[in-house]
Amino acid sequence: MAETNWSPAHLERAQRLWAEYQQEHDVSDRLGQTAAIDPVSGRIWFGESAKDIWRQQDAEGVRPPCYLVRVGKDYYLRKGGRR
Repeated sequence: MAETNWSPAHLERAQRLWAEYQQEHDVSDRLGQTAAIDPVSGRIWFGESAKDIWRQQDAEGVRPPCYLVRVGKDYYLRKGGRR
């Protein structure tokens, strides 16, 4: 696995970029899709899943560390045990 220098500042910037993007663009047609936000460049990718976005990035020859979020949610994936 590649080592990254991800910091809390990266997370804050990615979340701010995502909030700004949603204010400027209608994403209602993308509900349920995955968004990947690069906090360094500010670029945002959309796809059906994280793997879909990674394929797009590989095709472009880039794979920056990104913040992933599910459009319409404030998280990408929640995992919990069943009781």
